[in-house]
Amino acid sequence: MTAPAAAAAPSASGTSPAPASLTSVVIRLKLSLLRNGLRQSSGRKAAYIASVAAALFFAALLLLGLVLLHGHAHAGTLTVILALVLAIGWAAMPLFFPSGDETLDPSRLVMLPLRPEPLVRALLAASLVGIGPLFTLCLAVGAAFAVATNAAAAVTAVIAVPLTVLVCVALARAVAAANVRLLTSRKGRDLAVLSGLVIAIGIQAVNFGAQRLSRAGGLAALDPTGDVVRWLPPSSAIGAVGSASAGSYGTAVAQLAITAAFLVIMLRVWRRTLVRLMTSPDGSTLAAAGASRKESAGGFSRLLPEGRTGTVMLRTLRYIWRDPKTKAAWIASLAIGLIVPLLNAVQGSGSIYFSCFAAGMLGIQMYNQFGQDTSAFWMVAQTIASPRDAFAELRSRALALALVTVPYTALVTVVTAGLLGDWGALPEAMGLAFALLGAMLGTGAVTSARFPYSIPQDNAHKNVAPGQAGLAWISIFGGMVSAALLCSPVIALLIALHVTGNEPYLWILLPLGAVYGAGTAWAGLRAAAPQAAGRLPEILLAVSKG
Repeated sequence: MTAPAAAAAPSASGTSPAPASLTSVVIRLKLSLLRNGLRQSSGRKAAYIASVAAALFFAALLLLGLVLLHGHAHAGTLTVILALVLAIGWAAMPLFFPSGDETLDPSRLVMLPLRPEPLVRALLAASLVGIGPLFTLCLAVGAAFAVATNAAAAVTAVIAVPLTVLVCVALARAVAAANVRLLTSRKGRDLAVLSGLVIAIGIQAVNFGAQRLSRAGGLAALDPTGDVVRWLPPSSAIGAVGSASAGSYGTAVAQLAITAAFLVIMLRVWRRTLVRLMTSPDGSTLAAAGASRKESAGGFSRLLPEGRTGTVMLRTLRYIWRDPKTKAAWIASLAIGLIVPLLNAVQGSGSIYFSCFAAGMLGIQMYNQFGQDTSAFWMVAQTIASPRDAFAELRSRALALALVTVPYTALVTVVTAGLLGDWGALPEAMGLAFALLGAMLGTGAVTSARFPYSIPQDNAHKNVAPGQAGLAWISIFGGMVSAALLCSPVIALLIALHVTGNEPYLWILLPLGAVYGAGTAWAGLRAAAPQAAGRLPEILLAVSKG
């Protein structure tokens, strides 16, 4: 008997072995991927254990807090808002952490003969295995317990809690499947690099909301929002428990029905996306994609100066747009430079001089210019044969940065003045910001030539190569202190005009600060050019270590 025939023959008991369920296979696959990943290194295993411990600790704290909230007059409002925030987190998580779960990429199963319905069930069941679902389950149980006050509410909670968890997981899966090709591309990796920025902004938003809430009189201020949110899935499931507690059984049934309908919609959207993903060709497999495509910068390049200046400016702007780490640094600077003055202005504790924070954050981008090129700097070094060439290179990079930093600094200053209603101080604040920006462009050029360091490209969370942390500290913080000292004449003039009662003449700080900033930037570029031209081998060695 041949091997295929033997495989097809019935067993000794007369029955063929039952095929394994696809759901169980996918669950075992996920557990195997997790186990094999932890075996790769002790550091990864320690990080996973630490993350599990942290998640369980915060889940226990939140669960305890929700349990203590039982019977509170505004518990229903808080729990439905918490459920909505949880769902938003689930929807956003695949976009910023696409590599957190290898089974998020269904394109790996394209070559297998799998039908959509069993595959959706299997992936949904596998998605329920992990830290995230356990954390969500704890919050859902705590939220249901906080608003349940009778037997009917307890019965409703038995249905509402699983619905809440399933909606969160199905929503995350639908979003991941719809964006899987984006997440596996370079733009998807850019999103992962920006995840830390999004978390930081989210923390600031929560902090600001908590402060406004405390001034508005506590949780009662959220009741109007809660009245709307309790009808949005999956908050509607938790809202159903509260409705059952209040004796509104018809409302509870309607809210459960809304949640169930949303779950069905998400599953159908997920199924349709899987079918399209597993039957339509990827762009990389098309013949047209294999052909070379000429890239054009469009009309923007025609607006730049001709010669080396325009070429270097265009290259610098392309680095900002395309390189993940450079893009992340720029977006972080743009966001934080706007958030700090605006939040302080909205809170009523700000000053128009906080707008200088934008100039400082953007001026940092001039530091370590050659290190941003990494090992590709050797191609730039071939074009630098004299201090004049080095000056042209650094000047072009500074001009490219100025295209973004100057109008953005002006915009932040104007918006801050508008929120504070302090239009009279706008000229002096903008002049001081321009002076600071120019000083940082100049000192950034000098430190780029004197203290270059490499930026590792194989690690999204490291911005300095091992052994070069001292250079980075000297470059950034030494340059920032020098820029502050260079701005001291403008600051002294500002203080003198205020102290002597010459406020009507404060407007002069705007043109004076702009001219002073341009002068310090030019002087810094002039001082950095001979050092850059004379230290090319040292710079090339330093920036190539990563």
